[in-house]
Amino acid sequence: MDNFSQLKVVIAHHVATLTLNAPPVNALTRVLNDELTSALDQISEMDEVRVVVLTGEGKVFCAGADLKGRAEMIKGPGDLVAHSRRTRECFHAIRECAKPVICAINGAALGSGLAMAASSDILIASEKASLGLPEVDVGLLGGCRHAMRLFSHSRLRRMMLTGMRVTGAELYRLGIVEACTAPEDLMSTALELAATIASKSPVSTRMGKHTLNVIEDMSLRDGYRYEQDMTAQIAKTDDAKEAQRAFAEKRPPVFTGR
Repeated sequence: MDNFSQLKVVIAHHVATLTLNAPPVNALTRVLNDELTSALDQISEMDEVRVVVLTGEGKVFCAGADLKGRAEMIKGPGDLVAHSRRTRECFHAIRECAKPVICAINGAALGSGLAMAASSDILIASEKASLGLPEVDVGLLGGCRHAMRLFSHSRLRRMMLTGMRVTGAELYRLGIVEACTAPEDLMSTALELAATIASKSPVSTRMGKHTLNVIEDMSLRDGYRYEQDMTAQIAKTDDAKEAQRAFAEKRPPVFTGR
């Protein structure tokens, strides 16, 4: 990951901080798309990483699709299909990353940026953050299906049909983000939460995220049965046994991720 040009990666204390860095507005270029997908795929198999914090460089989280680059990439038969597939997989790389992803929304997250946020596990917003779907003004559609995981029926359709943006304060009022912080407090808040998650059993957080992804679209009966089955698997791990010993001995657990 040292050779990435539009994504900054810093790993410390079991936390990988990924910073979108494609000036001036962190539009989702082909390069950024591929680098973010690659980084998340690698992190999924890195034992030293237990949590990911995803944020943006500068004043904008991600202004959406790179429209100029799109015109350059889509010139012949099959180009649009390939471009659409790459974009889909970028968002799925966030959702399917084996490690929990905290999205620290530092500014506007529009279209593709909204889809990134919606694909994350936990959202924290700056007071300067906003989520929006501005594609109606450029003859396109954005991440509406991803946004359905965050917004109500009426609000989402208003956003899609008018291009309205929802501010960080309103996102917090609606319960979409866990906190709305001053801009200078955003990363410290996100990293504090990441440290809490990193202190838990990595096998439990990994299997827990996987379970939530799987049961999201299941019925109540099937989803809870699957969760029970996964609970039985987690209970057999060394970390689960260590957690129980530590609880009985009234000491902090020492997890190995096994």
